[in-house]
Amino acid sequence: MYYFIVNPNSCCGRGKLIWKKLDNALQTSGVDYQVFLTEKPGDAKIYAKNLTEGCKDSSIIIAVGGDGTVNEILDGLSLCSLVTFGYIPAGSGNDLARSLKLPRNPIRCLKKILHPKYYKLMDYGVISYGEAEISHRRFMVSAGIGMDAAVCHNILYSRSRGLLHKLHIGKISYLLAGIKQLAVARPSSGYILLNGVQKIEFNHAYFISAHIHPYEGGGFKFAPDADFEDGKLSVCVMSNRKKRKLIPVLFNSLMGRKSLNKGTRFYSCEEILIHMDRPMAVHVDGESCFCQNDIEIRCIGRKLRMIV
Repeated sequence: MYYFIVNPNSCCGRGKLIWKKLDNALQTSGVDYQVFLTEKPGDAKIYAKNLTEGCKDSSIIIAVGGDGTVNEILDGLSLCSLVTFGYIPAGSGNDLARSLKLPRNPIRCLKKILHPKYYKLMDYGVISYGEAEISHRRFMVSAGIGMDAAVCHNILYSRSRGLLHKLHIGKISYLLAGIKQLAVARPSSGYILLNGVQKIEFNHAYFISAHIHPYEGGGFKFAPDADFEDGKLSVCVMSNRKKRKLIPVLFNSLMGRKSLNKGTRFYSCEEILIHMDRPMAVHVDGESCFCQNDIEIRCIGRKLRMIV
């Protein structure tokens, strides 16, 4: 049985249009399927949990939406050997689809899912945050604290976001938000602790991101060496006393090149603790986790079976 969890509002209604095409194709294919349409944030997580809790029968869960929809479904899945995950991108950033080199045509994606040639056991991440009550959340692509998360927050609550998506220039929203946040960003002192043993301190950190996949923010390649099958996080730390030196770093990331600028450092680890001396924005797959001082991130190696 194929279960489709669809966000019809993704990319300002693009999800609904894509689902209509997919539904027509499915009806002529003769396969057994059910569809669950989300209406509000949190619905996709609930659907995924209800469909997979107990894992008594094999099932294929297919996300139709953006990276945020994938994040919710992953967070709700009861992962076991009987659950297989598929993805048909219908968002604005589509960083997961970019990393997996999925077809842009949704019908071609559907055919890959109905007639799979390749499965992969993929890594995913878990972030923990909060003081009085610790929250845990899975993520597929990346999690971060600082300026990159502030960009995500800005986009989530931007009044112009819908207009840009209707004009099919949603990626520009990431660039505009990035320019705005770069102008107002303030660095923070703090430290990271890699695998519980290696402590690294810094004085002027603008953001720290931990990746399963290379891209975030609609195509910024902050972690060129990220490998979703190696059981490790690829960590990017952007720390520099002079803000203007961040501009070539962001440009190189947008162009898909690894930045070798002083102040940009890369690490590989299974888990990382991040402490900032003041609260900063936090995101998982572009979704807000509000502002935090401390977060812990770890990689769960090769536990998600996915059609690619």
